[in-house]
Amino acid sequence: MYSLNGKNYLTNMTRIKPKDGNKTFCMAPWTHTYLSPQMERRLCCSSREDSKTFNQYIDLNKKSQPFSPDTLEQHWNSDYMKNIRVDLMQGKEVPQCQVCNGKLLSVATYRTHFNKLYENQIDEAYEKTKDDGYTDMNVTSWDYRFNNLCNFKCRMCGDMLSSSWEAENKETGDWNPDKPSQMWMRKDIKAEIDKFHDKVIVNEFKDAIEAKSIKEIYWCGGEPLMWKIHWESMKRIIELGYNDSVSIRYNSNMSRLNFFGMNLFDDLLSKFKYWNILASIDGAGEVGEYVRTGLKWDEWFSNMQYARKFAKTRRDLRMDLTMTMPGMVGLQGMLDTAQDLDVDLLAKRVFGFDPSNIWSPMCLPRKILNRIIDEFLVKNKKKLTKHIYFITALQDLKQKPTYDETYSNDEYQKGLQKGKETVERLDRVRGTDIKKILSRDEEVSEWWTSI
Repeated sequence: MYSLNGKNYLTNMTRIKPKDGNKTFCMAPWTHTYLSPQMERRLCCSSREDSKTFNQYIDLNKKSQPFSPDTLEQHWNSDYMKNIRVDLMQGKEVPQCQVCNGKLLSVATYRTHFNKLYENQIDEAYEKTKDDGYTDMNVTSWDYRFNNLCNFKCRMCGDMLSSSWEAENKETGDWNPDKPSQMWMRKDIKAEIDKFHDKVIVNEFKDAIEAKSIKEIYWCGGEPLMWKIHWESMKRIIELGYNDSVSIRYNSNMSRLNFFGMNLFDDLLSKFKYWNILASIDGAGEVGEYVRTGLKWDEWFSNMQYARKFAKTRRDLRMDLTMTMPGMVGLQGMLDTAQDLDVDLLAKRVFGFDPSNIWSPMCLPRKILNRIIDEFLVKNKKKLTKHIYFITALQDLKQKPTYDETYSNDEYQKGLQKGKETVERLDRVRGTDIKKILSRDEEVSEWWTSI
């Protein structure tokens, strides 16, 4: 039996709660809403699902259809969402959640975050959901990527999540208006996206703020600190007086802290009780500036020092390392930076969907990858006692299959060659040279030359 709107209903569906052994259940479909810069909805930023309109950076299905975005109201109790809820309540694995099911990006899963944040509402989710998956619960966790505005061109990113990438691809002719993953850049489609954004999306979010129904906001981009709506919304929550009950999360490149006459910490976060920042970074100094085009290392470090003054706990400010192939030669710099700032160092890897994605550390031969990790762990045994999650992430790389263990030798070699061509083309466009970075490790440098 479950209750909905004060009424009791009989149920024939077997419902298994997490406390009773359900390992696939996640509170996100009952509380969370995600929107991409191209106005496509997903379960969350980690979910892998068929694209309704454009290819997304983590899609399985590469087909596309005419631009036809859904409002939150249309999406929330759609057949798609209802079916997901039914499967999760029964403890079934759904393909959309394979990133968490298989811990594909990190040993820490997004599912854990939602189930912890909404732990006291898990019973409510079961009670307020019909057998067909319809729920009477409403969104309280928001992750709206309002646009792709970003001043960085991180190597493993792309035009969908970075306006700087978008501009570069258009300037260099590296885009095809008929390609599903890039057709959103056409003027006519962008005009439709902007119209839907202005008339629907902004109002959905602002209405939730005014209704004081928000429990969590995840600011992620693009670069969220460049969005005017970020600064206006945070200021409005403070004005409405419920800033102590909203949890604020960021994934920011931390390139600058002042916009629209406000300082992120002095004027906003110092007024919030619960906030944390994952400062996205890929390497220190020269390595970081190579992987993360647009990064000015000294400015980034200075901003982090300023932010550190406001962090009350170690969870408030952390470094979020994305482990890349070139970044593997700069692990020491990352650890030393975390030590200097006295912040925790977290890590996730670039996931390789095919052997041509040479930005993933998994493109390295097993022997080389393991050697780099083992040497680093031995050298920094004492320092790493403060960074358990980083140790775990590195050890996980040794457990996950490398490209040479996943693909046939022919597929592996052809993939590497294709990936190398992409890297070299990008180096020519940006006036950079990956060989200079990889020369820090003789064996890696020789491997790269041999491709």
